[in-house]
Amino acid sequence: MGSAVITARAAATFDPVGRSVATARAFVRDTLQGWGYTDVVDDAVVLTSELVTNAVVHAGTAADVLCLRTEDGVRVEVSDHYPEREIPLQSSGLDFGSPDREGGRGLLLCAALASRWGVEYTPEHKHVWFQLDLPERPVGIRSAGPVLPTALLPVADERVRVAVVQIDGSGAIASWNDDAAFLFGYAADQVAGKQLTDFAAWPHTPGTSTGIADALRLSRWEGSYGIRGADGRVIPVYASHLRVRDTQGEPSTVCLLVRDHERAVLQTPVRAPVDSSNDSRTADPFEVFIGSPAPDDLDGLLQRTVERARDMLDADAAFLLLATDDETELEVRATTGLPSARQRFARVPVEAGTNRYSSARMPAVHEDLTAVPGAVPLLTNTGMRSVVTVPLKVEGRLTGSLGVAAEAAGRYSNEEALRLQFAADRIALAVESARLGELERLRRGSLSFLVEASDLLAGTLDRDQTLALMAQMTVPTLATWCAVYTIADQLAEPYLSYVLHEDEERIDGLKELLASIAPPDPVPTPGARIWPAPAQAGHEAALRVSTRTLGRDAPLSMGAAARTTLETASAVGGETVVLPLVARNRVIGMLTLGKPSDEHFRQEILELAEDLSRRAALALDNARLYSERVSISQSLQRSLLPPGLPDVPNVEIEVIYRAAGEGNEVGGDFYDVFPIRDGAYGFAIGDVCGTGPEAAAVTGLARHALRLLAREGFRGPAVLERLNAAIMDEGERSRFLTLLYGELWPQEDGSALLKVVCAGHPLPLRLRQDGSVEAAADPQPLLGVMDDLELYEQEVTLEPGDVLLCVTDGVTERREGTRMLGDDGLAEVLSVCTGLTAGAVAGRILRAVERFAAEPASDDMAILAMRVPEPDTF
Repeated sequence: MGSAVITARAAATFDPVGRSVATARAFVRDTLQGWGYTDVVDDAVVLTSELVTNAVVHAGTAADVLCLRTEDGVRVEVSDHYPEREIPLQSSGLDFGSPDREGGRGLLLCAALASRWGVEYTPEHKHVWFQLDLPERPVGIRSAGPVLPTALLPVADERVRVAVVQIDGSGAIASWNDDAAFLFGYAADQVAGKQLTDFAAWPHTPGTSTGIADALRLSRWEGSYGIRGADGRVIPVYASHLRVRDTQGEPSTVCLLVRDHERAVLQTPVRAPVDSSNDSRTADPFEVFIGSPAPDDLDGLLQRTVERARDMLDADAAFLLLATDDETELEVRATTGLPSARQRFARVPVEAGTNRYSSARMPAVHEDLTAVPGAVPLLTNTGMRSVVTVPLKVEGRLTGSLGVAAEAAGRYSNEEALRLQFAADRIALAVESARLGELERLRRGSLSFLVEASDLLAGTLDRDQTLALMAQMTVPTLATWCAVYTIADQLAEPYLSYVLHEDEERIDGLKELLASIAPPDPVPTPGARIWPAPAQAGHEAALRVSTRTLGRDAPLSMGAAARTTLETASAVGGETVVLPLVARNRVIGMLTLGKPSDEHFRQEILELAEDLSRRAALALDNARLYSERVSISQSLQRSLLPPGLPDVPNVEIEVIYRAAGEGNEVGGDFYDVFPIRDGAYGFAIGDVCGTGPEAAAVTGLARHALRLLAREGFRGPAVLERLNAAIMDEGERSRFLTLLYGELWPQEDGSALLKVVCAGHPLPLRLRQDGSVEAAADPQPLLGVMDDLELYEQEVTLEPGDVLLCVTDGVTERREGTRMLGDDGLAEVLSVCTGLTAGAVAGRILRAVERFAAEPASDDMAILAMRVPEPDTF
């Protein structure tokens, strides 16, 4: 770290598994946010993600992450334990290669994003480090301005209300005056003790690093943010914070808030630089117009610009629009004297024509807008009559447009246009520089956002969870509310699958509104398109409710249903966009994003949403394909299982079956109990070599062949010999099979006669009432190995109270290290099962197998228990 003083450190080690990358990102993000270094969090997260990926995925070792804090920045070190792995050094002349390839990309990003970085080796490990310096930002400067004549004072539309809110040391609201209740709709007792952050609508744009909590910790602070009112709408305010201490020495913050367009009431005037030599040529024209110091953020600079432009020409309103990169559209970024919330981030084309911004590339004066309606769409229905607009240009390229307007006609001439153009020329370069800085911060924040989004989407194959993740990643980061429509197939209509709003109480109302209108058309064209239907439906619903309320004879309070309708209408009253979800050249759904009343999306947010929609579409389609294959697999597997156990007179039968492997319902083990003819029943338990689908295929062949041959009248040996021939006919697909097959005849005296053939299978065990256990058959050759088999059957009589236990080798070969349950262990467990029902016997055997080892079973398992009950239990 050189001579820098380390003020804090945090370290963690991450195992060489894929999920460690996300864990490391969270560790760095939490650490830096805890230190208050939010300015560099996004860059640090992106770089850490790449470097930890190199360690745990490519190098295959554990990764050690160390964060070091200094007074002016942070250093992060990522180490692995594979020092012989070659690392391309910046000074070695080696080619970094494409940034899209996996290897070396972390170093390429270090070179692009970090203030300093390097690679160091030790005999045991190597580590890559990078350092990010904090930007220098002035906290604020107060100054006094000259006395203004009455005619030059700012004009207020109505009584100016100043909300006074006091915040205690924990961030909770301690006092709330009457003006605050009037402006925001909350009574003092409704907000007392609650956090101001619950009401403050601070920007959630990726790349924005400051927050309301940071502002409350400063001794003095001025700036703009929003307060979410009782009706759910965000009210832009201008705030002045002063941190004070009460008589007990406890700190608190007094916040003075006014409507944003009345900011002149609170905003500290800035003194223009005084030239003692009276030589005006030495004054900086930019500082003369903007004031010194200039705001260090883009929004502050643009707002200061429109206010100074309005005052310079004694106008009623002013506005500033910034051009998109291709100069085809202008985006509203700052206004004064106009309904800024309604217009912010709205876009209009540059070319002349209806609803287009004419003469954007040249200064223009309109003496009366009523004579040329639509010439300046921004001023439609605002009461402004005369307007002058001038372009902002940098090196001949259009970067924006500045305009001022008045309610009276004929206020401006070419002289005012020249004055405004001179001012615009002075600020154009500063505005463009600030805009590029904002775009760079957004880009870095977007990169961090997409990295984490991709990681989350790749971590699940569940369709419903994927839908929920899509919505939760967009709200509130990109939009106020989100709806996801899915399309099952080419002929199906879009279906509303998921709805989310940042206010959970509005989700049901929003879902009901969207369900009442036709879904958007599944257009495969990439990019976002405007969908006006939700706003129109919300407006119509609100109009109906208002009409019914006004038509009442007596003034009654508005019902809960009516309030919900109005709140939903406000929620969808802004801009709504639809992005197609396209995967494998097919539209599988639509991602719908919305803003509350009169708000618009920024172009950068729409581009980020488009990137997210592409990743989400592929994740959703992968989840769909996985779900379809799982459903097909489970249906086929269920068809291989017996439909159910028959009721055998005077004999209890219980079966427990467990297939090894996640998602498997059938494996290589199988069982069956079925009626053959009157008074006779067949039973079988077998084990096909191997597990999984290949073994399950032989399972189906064996089970169905047994039923068919037994019902044709063949005895046990003949049934197995013919089954052996069928297995051998499978050729390369054949697998050897162990099988215990028998026939059961319940007897009138309460006993049961069994005839069994044990072809290479674990021997059946007979439990007598005295607790003795013995094998009930002799071993014979297994099936699927030799063409000619000579098998024979053996008779067994089960007396009342006797149990016959049949299992597969998944039971007897259960292992814990070098120990195995084995035949003796099974017989020992069975010997203590006297007097138990068949179901209890099977359950006790299963519990003994599960408790024998800590690890889950790796082999299929089947347990078949038959018991002849004693006479008094019939």
